[in-house]
Amino acid sequence: MPVTRGISDRPYPRRLFCLGVGFLVVGILGCSQAQTPASTAEVLRRGLSGEPATLDPAAAIDTFSSEVMADLYEGLTSESASGEVIPGVASGWTVNASGTQYTFQLRPDAQWSNGTPVRAQDFVAAWQRTLEPKRGSPVADDLRLILGAPAIIAGKSPVSTLGVEARGNSVLIVNLEQPAPYFPQMLSHSAAYPIYSDASARSHDPATWVSNGAYVLAGWSPTTAVELAKNAHYWNSAAVRIPRVEYVVASDAYAQFVRYRAGALDMTDTVPENAVAELRREHSTEFITAPFLATAYYGLNLTAGPCQANLPLRQALSMAIDRTRLVESLSFGQTPAFGFVPPGTWNYGSQSWPWKDLGDADRIAEAKRLYAAAGFSRHAPLHLRLLFNSNPAIKHTAIVVASMWREVLGIDTELVDEEYRVFLQSRHDRSRWDVARLAWSADFNDASNFLDTFRAHSSNNDPGYVNTAFDELLDAAAGTADPSRRRELLENSERLMLKDYPLVPLYFFVSKRLIKPYVRGAVSNPFNHVRSQALVMQAR
Repeated sequence: MPVTRGISDRPYPRRLFCLGVGFLVVGILGCSQAQTPASTAEVLRRGLSGEPATLDPAAAIDTFSSEVMADLYEGLTSESASGEVIPGVASGWTVNASGTQYTFQLRPDAQWSNGTPVRAQDFVAAWQRTLEPKRGSPVADDLRLILGAPAIIAGKSPVSTLGVEARGNSVLIVNLEQPAPYFPQMLSHSAAYPIYSDASARSHDPATWVSNGAYVLAGWSPTTAVELAKNAHYWNSAAVRIPRVEYVVASDAYAQFVRYRAGALDMTDTVPENAVAELRREHSTEFITAPFLATAYYGLNLTAGPCQANLPLRQALSMAIDRTRLVESLSFGQTPAFGFVPPGTWNYGSQSWPWKDLGDADRIAEAKRLYAAAGFSRHAPLHLRLLFNSNPAIKHTAIVVASMWREVLGIDTELVDEEYRVFLQSRHDRSRWDVARLAWSADFNDASNFLDTFRAHSSNNDPGYVNTAFDELLDAAAGTADPSRRRELLENSERLMLKDYPLVPLYFFVSKRLIKPYVRGAVSNPFNHVRSQALVMQAR
């Protein structure tokens, strides 16, 4: 859930999965919001590789915020444990023949955590709030499909022109700019959540917190933990089996591992690299890995600095990296990436550079030739600033890549290591970096979710890439309902973008976590989502 949604070896979300820890937090709960506090045995303790930046759906762009918000809120649609679209606040919906108008029927028993009914108007207000240009929401682009949204984002139309209409409290009509068969899936994303009020969305005070999901906010101890309690007013509360959830913040994967082994965590969201062999050997039933739709990459600054107008240099930076050696050093089973959209994306063929299959000697020779053509040599080396967020796995990747750049080309790389929240701001300030470690995880299973991040207008276009032909191909793909034609246009757009080298893809992600045997219900998910409401805890 933007971004650029991670810490540890995780992408940021869209929320910058940014793209890799336990103390019990005592929260204040109003009796109208949650059930009586549960015993310790009824608390699910989850490791979280970074502190949420916010729990405001209009402001959250990082993975950690999105992960917690998925327990606190529910959109018109929701997501099954395995990642399929299922009804959420809407009990059902219909779509017209052109695929451009959806009519959603809201559940009569959908309520906010204070017992107030969730109304169609709540969605209208929330989406208008996100799209308001003065707010500068980093997730506004997630609603761009709705009729009128592009003009609102550009400041050319008021939010009142957004193509959504509440007919009474229980019917919401949504008009789209063009057909989008994946639109129901998008509505399960945090950018499309309703909010009770502007004040409640921005407040992190459990005493005044109001949300409509399976859980409510029970406490937040900064840098330590976020605690949730079951929402007694959630329409499907009978199916929520775990009374309390504690997200324990630990950016160090080893810290999570130590707590897990000591019984202080029931599940982690990552594992340390040096523990993989042991876990596969001795804890294979608890060590869960699976590929998911996410890409780690380095964004190249195209607005200033040495990469700005130097295509040969950008290509040389990519060709100098031995991705097989890189992923072997990470030991998680990641797949080397020579393109941006990951394998397994619906109705899409993976794209890559023509030199992908070159032998090492030929690849290195071409990288050196391009580096020289770019105006650099070992006697006049390039100096680069590589920005990344603090995390052992991400720092390890930076050290390995910088070593390859020096070994092959003689580049001098300055490593700029920043705390996660600082990094979230610095990535938008291109005066601070030449290369930035980024990542993207899918919000919905479609190639456009990845490629749209490099549109000229996108708030997630950190490199500052601008290519009108690229945007036009994406526009054409968005405007066709023919799956074959749409696939062709999207594949052409990625090939065009790759020729411009605005990024250096590194690898496609593999999720990795530890889950105690008494926690059941976690299954493989293409988005690496594990919602607490899908889990069941047996006796420890």
